[in-house]
Amino acid sequence: MALRPQSPKSDSDKKAERDAAQQDVFMREVDDALRQDQMMGMFRRYGVPVLGLAAAVLLGLGGYLWWQNSQTQAAEERGEKLVMALDHLEAGNLATADKQLAPIAEDGAGASATSAKLARAGIALQQNRREEAIRLYAEVADDSDAPQPFRDLATIREIAAGFDKMKPQEVVDRLKPLAVPGNPWFGPAGELVGIAYLKLGKEDLAGPLFAKIARDEDSPDSLRARTRQMAGLLGVDAIDDPEEVAGDATEAAEPAQQ
Repeated sequence: MALRPQSPKSDSDKKAERDAAQQDVFMREVDDALRQDQMMGMFRRYGVPVLGLAAAVLLGLGGYLWWQNSQTQAAEERGEKLVMALDHLEAGNLATADKQLAPIAEDGAGASATSAKLARAGIALQQNRREEAIRLYAEVADDSDAPQPFRDLATIREIAAGFDKMKPQEVVDRLKPLAVPGNPWFGPAGELVGIAYLKLGKEDLAGPLFAKIARDEDSPDSLRARTRQMAGLLGVDAIDDPEEVAGDATEAAEPAQQ
């Protein structure tokens, strides 16, 4: 079947096609321009705040890293100064050690400051400045940011230094949580609680407590020997190993013979 020949386009048809093509190109250009205007408008509206926020985040991160680095350097410097001060303390240079420890303790930040306060309190006791020592120990004991072992030690030292002026029941109330087997401070805390019990007339509580300390292998031998004797005086048997007790008696007698 033969195809019918197409009739040639008229000039008006050709002009209509050109106009349509031009209109299509024009609409695309308008559409592209509109998109660009929208993008520019969005940038003007949101771009500056977003860039500002990004800059603030970067500045904040940079500031935090700088602060963290400064804190690390400061802690290292405090640690070095603390070691130097403790060297003087070990050598018996109490005045020099106390002078070097003072600014570290007054800084009030971290374990270095806590250690410095404890050391200064010990120096004050050695120099018969008991009230100052008690004050420094109390500051550490009440410091919620200090490591708990340091706070417990400071509590025991504070009470030991001020024991004679304290009410026995106050000693019991403050140290009883530490005076339990298994606690690292059971020995020294328990001894003070036991003595407080004696002052309260509670020998029935003091004797068994002394016996427990005497049997506690984690407590110092000298403390175990003392509490064993106290338990015996109160009629409580704290002797598990007679040979061990004989050894303690021999060691105690040797210095007296020299």
